[in-house]
Amino acid sequence: MTHNDWILDVLADLKSFASANGLGALAEQLDDTKLIAAAEIASQNEKAQARLNGEHGQLEPDLGGLGRHQRA
Repeated sequence: MTHNDWILDVLADLKSFASANGLGALAEQLDDTKLIAAAEIASQNEKAQARLNGEHGQLEPDLGGLGRHQRA
């Protein structure tokens, strides 16, 4: 568990409260928010691990050839 994982617990608690109190749209939004938070935390963890492994510079996302012209 990283030092930022606490926010996932807070979001889960808020979602539970929203669901229990008839705030369905809010509960759904908090579910989406939790997914975004988890992805960002994982990204930060990957960057920190890369620094520990001696990799310098910013990690670039794999865009899967996005923006490149490909021919069959």
